[in-house]
Amino acid sequence: MGKVITITSRKGGVGKTTTLLNLAGCLSTLEKKVLILDLDLYSSSIAVSLNLKSEKSFYNIVDDIVNNRFTEVSDYVIKYNKFIDVIKSPNDPRKGARINLKYIEQIINMVKHSYDYVLIDTTHSLIDLNIVIYDNSDTILNIMSNDPVDLVNTKTFVNIVSDIGFKDLRILLNESNSLEEKYFSLYDIRSFIGYNIDYKLGREFFVKTIDKYVLDGSILTLNGVYPKDKKEYKTLLKIASDLMREKE
Repeated sequence: MGKVITITSRKGGVGKTTTLLNLAGCLSTLEKKVLILDLDLYSSSIAVSLNLKSEKSFYNIVDDIVNNRFTEVSDYVIKYNKFIDVIKSPNDPRKGARINLKYIEQIINMVKHSYDYVLIDTTHSLIDLNIVIYDNSDTILNIMSNDPVDLVNTKTFVNIVSDIGFKDLRILLNESNSLEEKYFSLYDIRSFIGYNIDYKLGREFFVKTIDKYVLDGSILTLNGVYPKDKKEYKTLLKIASDLMREKE
C-alpha cells in the first residue's frame, strides 16, 4: 500500500508545485514508483510545469466511473519517466467544478495500491475538496513563505488540523520563492504559529531562470540545476527521505 503525501499551502505563489516536483524527482532517483495526482482542479499547473499534453484527466476517470466505462487507472496515466506517472487535472476548470467529491476517496484508495508514493497537489484555498484530500492523506506537507499574511493563514490551518485530529502535519518554510520577503526569524515563526518548522529552503534555492525549465518540462532535481553533490540537492533528498518515514 503506497503512502499518500499531500502538498498544500495557504497562499499562492509559495513554490508548492515546484517543491512537489523536486520531491518527486528525488523519490524517482531512489527508484520509488511515484504518482503525481493533480487535484488543483482549477489550474492544471502540474501538466503545464511538466509540459504534458493529454486529453485524459482526473475528470475523465470520474466521468467514466459514473457512466460504467472505467476499466483501469493506467488508461488515464501520463508517464513522465521510468518512475514518475501523472494524472493531470482537467484543462477546463468548469470540468473540475463538476467532479463529485465522493469519488475522490475512491480514486485515492485505488491508485495507492499501484505506487510506492502518491503525491497530491492541491489548491491553496481551504475548500471542501481539500478537506476530503486531507482526510485521505497519510502526511500533509504545508509550504509557507516568510510573509505576514501567510503566517496568519498557516496558524489557522495548524489549529484546524489539530482540531480534526490529523497526526502527521509537516511545515516547510520556503524563502527561495521571493528574495525580498524575510520579515521574521525562524524563532518568531515557530512562536507565532505554535508549531515546529520541519524543513527550510533558503535563498540559495532561488532559480532565476525557473520559467525556462517550466517551458522545457524539466524537474530541477533531475536536470542538474541542483547537482547531486551540492547542498541544495542533498537538502531536498533529505526531505524526501524523511517524508518516506512515518512521523513518530
